[in-house]
Amino acid sequence: MKKNKKSKKNKMMALIPLILIPVVVVGGCFFFFKSPNSKEEKKSLKVLYVSASHKEIEAQDEEGKLAIIPRGSKVELLEENVLVGDKQFDKVVYHDNNYYISHENLTEDEKDIVTEKERFVRTSCTVYSSEEGAEIKGFLKKGEKVEILGYTKVDENGEVKKYKIRYQDGEGYIRSKYLVETEKLALAIYDEEGTYQEHLKMGTSKGEDASTLDYYPVEKPKFADNVMPDEVRAFYLNSSVLVNLDSYIELAKDSNINAFVVDIKEDTAPAYKADAMKKYSPTNYERGLYSKEQYKEYIQKLKDNGFYVIGRIVTFKDGFYAKDHPEDTIHNKKTNQPLEHNNSYWPSAYQRSVWEFNVELAIESIRDIGFHEIQFDYVRFPDQTTSLENAGVIDFKNEYQESKAEAIQAFAMYASDEIHEYGAYISIDVFGECAHDYVTAYGQYWPAISNVVDVISGMPYPDHFNAHEYNISSYVWQVPYEVLKAWGEYAKRKQDMIPTPAIARTWIQAYDTGRSPKVVYDSTKVADQIRGLYANQLNGGYMTWNSGSNIQKYREIQLAFKREYVR
Repeated sequence: MKKNKKSKKNKMMALIPLILIPVVVVGGCFFFFKSPNSKEEKKSLKVLYVSASHKEIEAQDEEGKLAIIPRGSKVELLEENVLVGDKQFDKVVYHDNNYYISHENLTEDEKDIVTEKERFVRTSCTVYSSEEGAEIKGFLKKGEKVEILGYTKVDENGEVKKYKIRYQDGEGYIRSKYLVETEKLALAIYDEEGTYQEHLKMGTSKGEDASTLDYYPVEKPKFADNVMPDEVRAFYLNSSVLVNLDSYIELAKDSNINAFVVDIKEDTAPAYKADAMKKYSPTNYERGLYSKEQYKEYIQKLKDNGFYVIGRIVTFKDGFYAKDHPEDTIHNKKTNQPLEHNNSYWPSAYQRSVWEFNVELAIESIRDIGFHEIQFDYVRFPDQTTSLENAGVIDFKNEYQESKAEAIQAFAMYASDEIHEYGAYISIDVFGECAHDYVTAYGQYWPAISNVVDVISGMPYPDHFNAHEYNISSYVWQVPYEVLKAWGEYAKRKQDMIPTPAIARTWIQAYDTGRSPKVVYDSTKVADQIRGLYANQLNGGYMTWNSGSNIQKYREIQLAFKREYVR
């Protein structure tokens, strides 16, 4: 045992030179000094932020090489007022490297990161009431000047999400992507010598024209946790048939169907009791067919079975909202009462409260119910009102003095911005006529809408065309391939007129014609429609329009969906 203790003691003594800390004895006191190899505490440096009037600045490293640093980046101050050449800089640490940055581009206060004082509106856009949420304060038109009061947040690239601004109607918030530095840039027309000239050639209809619309490229998102199928093949379900959902799921799986379009709100037929309805339209809330919990269970079942699920919202045709808010509804000037048109009432597409209601309903349906995509239908003014307009009977409640097409495009921009915040896609339905060479009287112009949203869905139902449209000698609903191919040529040209077109996913007729000579739309006729579309590369998919969601009809035509089409 003694030997072992001694051996242990000797080992300990041998280690002492390696771990002893140097000692100095002064006045009987021992002072210990850290070994040069010991870990020193890092000196705390002053933290600053990169500030600028643009999204990034140039910095210089110790070898004289230039680097780009986004504004808002955190840096640590090493030394102030360092002379580099004949200029003074502050020396900082950024990502473990030393850089020289101009003193004016550094700040201690995060609120001073953004230094621009004014901007100009490049694209007419919405002013928000607050930095978060969809509530609308106002609207600014192209070329207007705003004073910058602050900002909401700066991303990792130095881009501002929203500015706090002062403008002629007060203060509010605006998305930075619609603003530029100078009035000249704001008033410039995108690609004025190129595709813009093609838009100017489009005919006008009832005071509507393409020259005042916006065609700047719009980056279309792709969400990693919400993947849209390359080809969407969808059955339409109105809300009343959800009680028989299992039958539709079984049929869809046997029919090569990979998606469903399900009603959220039809005119006077709300699907569920949404909180947004309680807030904006109590009548819609009261008439909701299902509780929120029950409706969510139906949508979740579709998702659990592997389907991509699209929620359809009828937007500017809403008798219940019109009942709750006659002040937002298109009026008859003679009676000063809401105008009934085609057995319904139309909240005006000019009224921002109507925008808010439909978009907040969309957001709730994404966030709480789980939709992958929101599809807005009836994004237009009422059609066939020419005689009433000529007679001066209609009051559209046009607060911002917009054309109809300007208001429709502005709504599409607002809705896209808000829905993308929640990781979902947006689609808009348009009349088949919308692909023709003019801006429609009800405000739809294909390129202006397609350039903004993720998916554009034409409704070229063969039995909705004139009997011999496109100089087709037969009644066009008898020859769906020919009429859809001819229509598709127009739609494809409109897609090619803009830099960032939406995916073209089209509604097809899934019902027998109601016109004479009557035609039964069997699987061959349905397949002919799809072939006509795909012949023009309008191959983002198709959706079956059958207003009653008749499952027997879907069974009769399922062979059309089992086919593979050349894309």
